[in-house]
Amino acid sequence: MQYDHNKTSMARVRNWGVILQQKAAQTGAFIRSRISRYSKLSLALAVALPVVSYTQSLPAYAESKLQLQSEDILTSGAILKNYMWNTERSGKSVSVQAKVIQVDLQNPYVKLDVMTGTGGQFTKKQTVLGMASETGAVGGVNGDYYNTQYEGVPVGPQVANGQLMATPPYLPGFYTFGITQDRKPMVELFTLDTESKIIAKDGASYTLGGINKTAYWYEPSGVHSMIDGLYMYTSAWAQISRANDGVTGPLEVLVVNNVVKEIATSATNGVIQQIAPADGYILRSSGKAADFIREHVKVGDPIRAEYNVYPADRSIQVDYKQFQMMIGGHTILVDEGKPSSFSRSINDVSGYAARSRTAVGYSQDQRYVYLVTADLSGESKGVTIPELQQLLIQIGMWKGMNLDGGGSTQMVARPLGETGLQVVNSLETGSQRKVVNGLGVYSLAPKGQVKGLKVEGPEVLFVGEKAAYSVKGYDEFYNPVASGDMKPQWSVTPELTQTAENTFMAAKKGTATLTVQADQAKESRQIQVVGSEELASLKATANPPVLRPGETVALKITATTKSGATRTLSPSLLTWELRGFQGTVTDEGLKVQQIQDPQGCLLIGTYDGYKTMTALSVGETKIFADFEKLTYPISFESTDGVTGIAKLSAKQTYQNGYFGHLEYDFTNGSGTKAAYAVLANKTAAVPGEPQAIQLEVSGDESLNWLRAEFIDGDGDINRVDLAKNINWKGWKTITADLTSHHMTYPVTLTRIYVASVEEGQDERNLTGVIDFDTIRFQYKNETAPLPRNQVALTIDKRNVQVNGKNQTIDQEPYIVDGNTLVPLRFVTEALGGLVEWDAAQNKATIIRGQNMMVFQLGQKDYLADGVRKTAEVAAELKNERTMVPLRVLTEYLGWKVTWDQNTRTVVLE
Repeated sequence: MQYDHNKTSMARVRNWGVILQQKAAQTGAFIRSRISRYSKLSLALAVALPVVSYTQSLPAYAESKLQLQSEDILTSGAILKNYMWNTERSGKSVSVQAKVIQVDLQNPYVKLDVMTGTGGQFTKKQTVLGMASETGAVGGVNGDYYNTQYEGVPVGPQVANGQLMATPPYLPGFYTFGITQDRKPMVELFTLDTESKIIAKDGASYTLGGINKTAYWYEPSGVHSMIDGLYMYTSAWAQISRANDGVTGPLEVLVVNNVVKEIATSATNGVIQQIAPADGYILRSSGKAADFIREHVKVGDPIRAEYNVYPADRSIQVDYKQFQMMIGGHTILVDEGKPSSFSRSINDVSGYAARSRTAVGYSQDQRYVYLVTADLSGESKGVTIPELQQLLIQIGMWKGMNLDGGGSTQMVARPLGETGLQVVNSLETGSQRKVVNGLGVYSLAPKGQVKGLKVEGPEVLFVGEKAAYSVKGYDEFYNPVASGDMKPQWSVTPELTQTAENTFMAAKKGTATLTVQADQAKESRQIQVVGSEELASLKATANPPVLRPGETVALKITATTKSGATRTLSPSLLTWELRGFQGTVTDEGLKVQQIQDPQGCLLIGTYDGYKTMTALSVGETKIFADFEKLTYPISFESTDGVTGIAKLSAKQTYQNGYFGHLEYDFTNGSGTKAAYAVLANKTAAVPGEPQAIQLEVSGDESLNWLRAEFIDGDGDINRVDLAKNINWKGWKTITADLTSHHMTYPVTLTRIYVASVEEGQDERNLTGVIDFDTIRFQYKNETAPLPRNQVALTIDKRNVQVNGKNQTIDQEPYIVDGNTLVPLRFVTEALGGLVEWDAAQNKATIIRGQNMMVFQLGQKDYLADGVRKTAEVAAELKNERTMVPLRVLTEYLGWKVTWDQNTRTVVLE
C-alpha cells in the first residue's frame, strides 16, 4: 500500500502542521513558513522540527484472542511464529493470519538491516523475496512507503549497514524504526538537522533540503519541495533523472572527493548525465539554490557538506551515526504496550478497512524485535489499523509503527535446512509487488557442526507410486549444511523399494520407515502406503466437464485418508473404465476419441477396489464474436472523470488481424472507476443458454479488475468476473462460469470493461490498455431425464407394485435395528438404475444418472459418489439377495419415500 505523495493524496491529509524550509538571504539560516496555496500567512525563524501529533478518540475494542499455531527456527536468534488472531468485527467472528519474525538482539549471531531495491540502489524496485535472496537474508518484510508515480525511493530516512542512504522528509508524523550500534531498538520521529548545509569555497552556504529524496509537497501548504531547494544524490540513486518532475528546472553539480568536477549546462537541460560515483555525489538545485550555485560554486573548487539526522525530541541524545540501521514508516501504533494516538491520519492508507498490514516494533526489555504481517484468512481480507494495534500488543510489542501494507505486504523466510527463501504470508493481490526497500534478517554465525536432518517428501503414498525424497541438514546455529558436506545413506522397510539413490516406490500397503544418516545425524520418516481401507474419499474432477472428440480434458484426482491427509494423485495409479465414449487416460489427462452415447458418458476410476465416478456431458463451444468479421462498432463509455478509447483495432499482433482495443485513464476519476468497451450498441444477444464465456485477453499487469456485463431475460444487469486482477502481460485465454449467476435466458452481452474499486486504488495502475479477441460461449447438451417409476413394498411381504402393477419378489423387505432393508437389485432396477455385482469382493455397485454407490456385504461402510459413509446396519445376504438399508439408498439417489404406518408400506418414486 504505497503512500502516494501526489497533490490529490496530499489534499486528503492537509490537517497537519507544515515545515517549509527556505534559504534566508545572505545568512543561510532556516525560516519555516506556513503558506497556503493562495496567500503567505506568516514567516518565523526556526531551529528545530516540531513534533506534530494527531489525536483520536480510541475505539472500544472487541474481544480478541491470539493463538500460536507453530514456531519455526530461521537461524540462531530468529524465529518465525505463525499465529491465528480471532476477533469480532461488525458482530461477526473474524480470524486473521499473523506471521511474526522474532529477532533476539542479545544473540550475537543475528542482525537486522535494510534491504534496498536491486543491487542496493534506489529507483530499482524489487520484490522482498528478490531483495532477501540477493543479499543473503534468512527472512524479511517489506519496508517504507513510497510514491507510486515517481522514481521509487522511500518516503522516510534510511541507514543501511551504518551508512546514511536517505534523510527524513519535512512532513509530520512519519515515524522511523532503527537499531543503534549497541543493538538497542528505537521507534521515534526523526528529522534532518536544520543546520545541514552545503558550504562553498568562499564560505557561503545554502541549506541542504535532503539526501536522495524524490519531489513531494509540504503539508498543508501544497508547496513543492524542490522550489528553491538544494538536494544531494549519492551513488545509491541509480538513475540520471533526479526528481525532475517538470515543476522546477534543475541545475546540477558533480562533486568527487569533495571537489566540484562539473556544473551542468543548458545543453544538458541542467542535468549531470551520469549517476553519482561511489566517492562523490550530485547536487540538484533550483530557484534561489541555483542562484547560489552560479554565484559561489566553480569547477575545481573544494566544497563541503554538513548534515545530521536525529530525533525530533532533542532530549534523546543520538544521531544517525550511532545507528546500525534505520528505516522509515508511517504512524506510530503502539507505545508503552498500549494503543497510541496516530501521528498521521490513517484514512490515506485505508486504515479503517480490513487490509494486509506490515508493522515493526520491539519488546519492553528491548531484547526482541518483531517483524509482523497480518493478512488474508478465510473471509477476512486482513485487519484495520486499530485492530492491528491490538494484535501487536498481544504479540508482545511495547513500541511499534506501521510499515507499508496492502499489496506491498510481503514476508519471506528460509525454512530450516533450506538455502532458498519462500513467501510465507498470503499476498493481497496474489502476486509479489516490487517495492523500494525492506527489513532483512541476517545470520552472522560461523559454520558449525551438523545438528539435525530434515527428510522431505510425501508422508502418504499409494501402491505403485514413486516419490523422490531429499535430505537437508542444518548446523548448531540452525543454518543449512551444504549438500556436498553430507553423504546421506538411505535405508527402507519392505513396504518401499529403492529405485534410485533417493527415489522409492510404494511396493505394498502398510506403514513404511525411511531412514537417512549423514555424519552423526540420523532421521527417520514414517510413510503410510495407503490401501482402500484407509481412504475416506476419492474424487475425480474433469476440467472442463464437457467432452469433445480430439480434445484432452484435464483430470484432477484427489484422495483423502481417514487421518485427514489429502493428496492429488497421478491418474495412472487408478484403473479406468470409460462408458459412453472412447478415449485414453494418461497423466496428461483424458484424451477423447469418439462419443458413443451422448446421454451416458461416465468415467469410473478404481484404486485398490475403491471406486469413484464422474459424469461428463457432451457439449460444444460456439464463436460469438470473431473480430475479424465484426460488423458493428465498439464504443467507449466510462464513469465520471475517466477517459479512454474503445475501438476495433487492425494491428497485426495476434492470430486475427482485428480485435477489440480498450485504453483507459483513471487519473481524474473518483470513487470506483470503470472504462467500458460497449459491444454492438448493447444489443449483442447471445443465442441459447451458455454455461461459460471464453475470450482471449492481452493483459497490462495493471492489477485492475476485468469484467463482462450481461443483461438477462428479466432485464437485470449481471456482472461477471473475468479476472479479479489483470496480473499478466500478453495474450491468454480467459474462461468464466456463467451458471453461478443464475441469469434468466436469453442473455445479452453488453460490455467488456476494466474497473478499479475505491478501496486500495493506490495498489493498481491508473492507466492501461487491454485487447480482447474471439469471444466464445460454451454449451452443454441436455441429458435425458431419469425414469420416474413408482415402487411400493410392504414390510415382510413379497407382493410389490411397480407403476401400479403387481409383482412378486423372492425376498421381502424387513426391519433390522429400526432400519428397513430392501432387495438392492430389484429396487434399483425398478427405479431405472443399474446394479453390478463383484463376486470376488462381495461388492455391489449402483449407478443411476450421475450418482454411484458401492456396498460390501457385512460392512456398514459404503461409498456414495466416492465418499466413504457409514450406515447404522451393514448390507447382508438373505435368500441369495443383497439387502441394503433403504435410508441410505434414498438419501443419495434422490428417491422420494412415503411411509404408510397402518399397512407398513413403503412407496418409492
